[in-house]
Amino acid sequence: MNQYLGIIALLGAVSSFLFVMLFLSIKLGPRAPTTTKLLPFECGSVSVGEVSEQRFNVKFYLMAMLFIVFDIEVIFMYPWALVLRELGWSGFIVMTSFIAVLTVGLIYVWRKGVLDWNGS
Repeated sequence: MNQYLGIIALLGAVSSFLFVMLFLSIKLGPRAPTTTKLLPFECGSVSVGEVSEQRFNVKFYLMAMLFIVFDIEVIFMYPWALVLRELGWSGFIVMTSFIAVLTVGLIYVWRKGVLDWNGS
């Protein structure tokens, strides 16, 4: 139980901080809701129409998926870099093949024009 004492203390501190901040925002926050304040406002412009009526370009979704793929690649590279000496050459070759597969994918989407926002 002694080994988990630090984690339990951290969870307690974070939980108490969370509840204190929520309580303070409720008690000290402004309470004058108007129609202007209740309008959704994103990316520096006022929203027009309903979201269900809007059509989005597929490139937004493709870019989001590509971001997730390459973000996961970086997440895998951190622990690999930490244990590279213990893994030896076999670990280096495996990670090199992993990066090569993702590089081929990046070249493919680049040539297909997915990353080109100025084109069609």
